[in-house]
Amino acid sequence: MTDITNGQPRVLATDAALAFITEIRLDHPHILFHQSGGCCDGSSPMCYPADEYIVGDNDVKLGEIGGVPVYISASQFEVWKHTQLIIDVVPGRGGMFSLDNGRERRFLTRSRLFSGGEACTIPMPR
Repeated sequence: MTDITNGQPRVLATDAALAFITEIRLDHPHILFHQSGGCCDGSSPMCYPADEYIVGDNDVKLGEIGGVPVYISASQFEVWKHTQLIIDVVPGRGGMFSLDNGRERRFLTRSRLFSGGEACTIPMPR
């Protein structure tokens, strides 16, 4: 699995997101993120207890933030493969089933396109 593209990680987290992850892990030590593809929760990164979420055969691991794995569906990865995801925190309510819900803050995905040489040949992680 390649979670680095031409020297750049596919997923990063802001300091605020890393602090929020630490807070959530006090209640739920083993968590994971799955980048939502829309529908009910928009495009928010969803945070779940790792033992309560089944990672699908077609999910792609983008990397880890704060020691927590981050996944995305293969079809969504295909659309976003030229994009670096940056997980951040903003005021508000998290997704209905996400562990950030009810904490008056929520995770938010920001992004930037890989530039020039970074995007040359971006393989799909395995």
